[in-house]
Amino acid sequence: MWIQKEINLKPQKRGFHLITDQILLNLPELEKIKIGLVNIFLKHTSASLSLNENADPDVRVDMENFFSEITDNKQYFTHNSEGNDDMPAHIKSSVLGSSLTIPITNGRLNLGMWQGIYLCEHRSNSGSRKIFITINGE
Repeated sequence: MWIQKEINLKPQKRGFHLITDQILLNLPELEKIKIGLVNIFLKHTSASLSLNENADPDVRVDMENFFSEITDNKQYFTHNSEGNDDMPAHIKSSVLGSSLTIPITNGRLNLGMWQGIYLCEHRSNSGSRKIFITINGE
């Protein structure tokens, strides 16, 4: 069985945001899947997706601080027509990636105990974000 759908995420401030529950709320179809895969694809070039710590919010703060330190405020960037945070956002998106593939087992995402899905918002003033989801399972 193949399922595809698009969901919209509300605008978030710059940073790393745990969105696992938002994804699951939009996937009631998972309950019907005994074994399969879900691909979660973010349709943007200035944000990204990541799997990481789902319990301690300090991890998300540290992730933002690390990526900002290595990419922000570089004088040599020429792509800045949308603001000083635009090129750093593209770099962060390329490094972290725009999609995740997660196994489905017995109607649930087969994540580790401490894993959660992050929306990594790299722009200071972004809009809503679109995620396209493809499920393949039986």
